[in-house]
Amino acid sequence: MTTCVGLGASATLIHAQPQRTPQSAPKKTNIVVIALDDVGFADLGCYGSEIATPSIDSIAKHGVRYTNFQTKAICSPTRAALLTGRNNQTVGMEDLPDQAKPGGSAAVDWNYSANAEMLSEVLRSAGYATFAVGKWHLTPRYQDGKPGNNSTMPLQRGFDSSYGYKMGWTDQYHPDLFDGNTPIADPYHPGY
Repeated sequence: MTTCVGLGASATLIHAQPQRTPQSAPKKTNIVVIALDDVGFADLGCYGSEIATPSIDSIAKHGVRYTNFQTKAICSPTRAALLTGRNNQTVGMEDLPDQAKPGGSAAVDWNYSANAEMLSEVLRSAGYATFAVGKWHLTPRYQDGKPGNNSTMPLQRGFDSSYGYKMGWTDQYHPDLFDGNTPIADPYHPGY
């Protein structure tokens, strides 16, 4: 189950803030979206857990909490629904994107539609600077971030910058990290 707190991988944190100009218009509210995988609805203090989660509770107290959000049994469809505001099936993300094949039928291409506008795209068009960090897991494995082969990477979906894991599962000793569309060299060395 996925729990959404804030304005609703591993965890994914999406942060948007107004872009600064010399004479800014009235200050816009900062928006932080937090999606946590494998956290049950009642696992956080703000939802009644006996376990103390003071930092998350503070964010929830001073922000917006989703109390009626539909999640899926797996993370990618939930993340796609959260970031588009639409049912995951209507945006083409019915399952994990890991095994999608380019040009595959809808039944095997689990690749969210370019027509499904994401929250990051809406915020950027409203003048916000956007940043994604953590697990993305909305990109098929075959997309490597190179021009022409990156349509579902965060930078192509409304984020000004991003840093994190492209896929859902990664080895902590050999992480599959990306800085924007650029893979980061494996940091592994003896003793790492």
